[in-house]
Amino acid sequence: MNHATSPVGAPTDAFTQLLSSTRRGARLARLLAVTELRSRGASQDLTERAELVVAELAANAVLHGRVPGRCFRLTLALDPAAGRLRIEVSDARGDLRPLPRPTDTASDPLSTTGRGLTLVTALADHWECVPYPPSGKTVRARPARHHSLITSTTYRAGVPTRLRHYGVNHTEQTPFGISTGRTSRRSR
Repeated sequence: MNHATSPVGAPTDAFTQLLSSTRRGARLARLLAVTELRSRGASQDLTERAELVVAELAANAVLHGRVPGRCFRLTLALDPAAGRLRIEVSDARGDLRPLPRPTDTASDPLSTTGRGLTLVTALADHWECVPYPPSGKTVRARPARHHSLITSTTYRAGVPTRLRHYGVNHTEQTPFGISTGRTSRRSR
């Protein structure tokens, strides 16, 4: 019998899932990534950074890489010994490649788009885009092990003021100050 073998030095803990190229598929990618990493014993810090990176890459795959009738692929490769994670999101649009936003240009503070890859750059040690045969692309990211991200959100009573506007009364805070928007179990 032929058995698939992993290349030398490849992570042995890999998770791959095809998801529909819809907003629901992007949300499911984020939820599956968190569930999978928690079940494999990844640290909370790594899981939270991965959650944000997967959310951004999956949203980009749905918004910019969608081809009717084609799915996108989420792959998580965890190296438990080193505590490292590689996130890959593949879509069918190889002709549209993501480009990092130039840091010297001022962005419109009222714009609702254009910050996804900036966030990925802030949370990951490295990210890249490679071809995915026959005509797609894969965006790979390696979340940083320890990272501090400073936000300009004003906090009052432990809740970011920008979330108060949307009716969120209590949220969990990640170690680097970004609100996940989830209600903690204690307040339910």
